[in-house]
Amino acid sequence: MKNARQIVVSALASLILVAAVWAWPSPTIKHSTHPSATDEQAPAQPQTVSGKITSVAKDSFTLNLAPSQTGTPGKQFQQEPSSPKTMTFLIDKNTTVEGNLKVNANADVTYREESGSNVAISVRVTQ
Repeated sequence: MKNARQIVVSALASLILVAAVWAWPSPTIKHSTHPSATDEQAPAQPQTVSGKITSVAKDSFTLNLAPSQTGTPGKQFQQEPSSPKTMTFLIDKNTTVEGNLKVNANADVTYREESGSNVAISVRVTQ
């Protein structure tokens, strides 16, 4: 009788253990189509503009952008003359400058947007 009771208790304990394992919540993987605020944002793609330098400071310069040409195939026209668009670029330790930054010189600037500012990646100054 003693052995039969041990077998019944063991079987009952095994059933309780199996039921507990099945009832345990499985880990779920959260898939989201929207990036959360903690996700790393992709770095901004570099952009390029050209124009005339209107001011130069120690760690920045301002560029008066060249008028852009827009139109449809076969019909090219220049935008209405309006106030020229200017952009200010920050210069950091990683910025490469070809030539001398000086007022009234033409420049081609490759830059990235970072924290609401335009940071120059490379500047090529032409006369």
